Amino acid sequence: MGRMTETASPRSRRVSQRIGSIAESATLKVDAKAKALKAEGRPVIGFGAGEPDFPTPGYVVEAAVEACRDPKNHRYTPAGGLPELKKAIAEKTRRDSGLEVEPTQVLVTNGGKQAIYSAFATMLDPGDEVIVPAPYWTTYPEAIQLAGGVTVEVLADETQDYKVTVEQLEAARTERTKVLLFVSPSNPTGAVYTAEEIREIGAWVHEHGLWVLTDEIYEHLVYDGVETGSLPVLCPDVADYCVVVNGVAKTYAMTGWRVGWMIGPADLVKAATNLQSHATSNVSNVAQRAAIAAVTGDLTAVDEMKVAFDRRRRTIVSMLNDIEGVVCPTPLGAFYAYPSVKGLLGREYDGRQVETSAELAEYILDAAEVAVVPGEAFGSPGYLRLSYALGDDDLVEGVTRLQKLFA
Repeated sequence: MGRMTETASPRSRRVSQRIGSIAESATLKVDAKAKALKAEGRPVIGFGAGEPDFPTPGYVVEAAVEACRDPKNHRYTPAGGLPELKKAIAEKTRRDSGLEVEPTQVLVTNGGKQAIYSAFATMLDPGDEVIVPAPYWTTYPEAIQLAGGVTVEVLADETQDYKVTVEQLEAARTERTKVLLFVSPSNPTGAVYTAEEIREIGAWVHEHGLWVLTDEIYEHLVYDGVETGSLPVLCPDVADYCVVVNGVAKTYAMTGWRVGWMIGPADLVKAATNLQSHATSNVSNVAQRAAIAAVTGDLTAVDEMKVAFDRRRRTIVSMLNDIEGVVCPTPLGAFYAYPSVKGLLGREYDGRQVETSAELAEYILDAAEVAVVPGEAFGSPGYLRLSYALGDDDLVEGVTRLQKLFA
């Protein structure tokens, strides 16, 4: 019996190539580092995580407290979600976007991230291509890769308000293209496509027989009266080939509750539910009960948060544009500013040569104790993402530090 060489030993392959190739979430990494420095007593101000600084509305918390006391929530429930929540999500979707769906078209997931992965895993075969407009949220390419797909990036910079055109999409389309990822309002840029732009993109999707995954997690955070809407509503021809991803995290300040969902054709949702039945089973029943309270309640608390976000949006854009070398378009949605910092690169700061936005972000954290996420994380070097979902005082203090640093 021959001896197994060290290189051939199964133990030498400690992590699978599939998982080993996945990058850590850049936004969560920056947020974790900022929190660790704060714990050490350093006065770090974090613009990294896209997380509302407001508490979850009280009526939602009370629903969770009541759910904890009810023994029926101490047991397994259907893997695809509580029937009451699926019905409530269908009704909320009809109310908020005008999209008519049945509960059988809803899968409740452990946050929006699981919905995104499950959707791609269900839609894609190995080698299928997904067109991903950039700048993009860090998780999208990793989820596509895990699902066996191939990301095809289409870059839109600040000169076009970070929005791709049909001409760019067509130039990226190949015979392997299966899905368009469409995100509006956008993380990381805050860009919002107008209703007319969405209709043009929807017509292109329909013409070429593609699928769409549209992430609508920031649907309620739109400013300045921009006329927009949900892609499957504005483009009914593609509604049967569209997956909508959403959740309670951003709208209701419930990032830690981990309740998201995907909406799509019943057969696709059934397949994704089968996947979830083996991966995680049901989402926490307590969190689901809280989500029922959130999506069936009125939007008063949401509107109050939006007023604060709007105020912070105008403040951060004005202050960033006062820094020479920084160009910050005004975002029309979400709660992110995405300034170009190309004018700050290629310089020496405190004896430290800074050539990239990643190096600039490191310098800013070290020198000003301000945490930002570099554009490299979003597929567009030369930019920084700053979340303005933090207190007004911290926001002003943080950007003031940047102004002083680059004065």
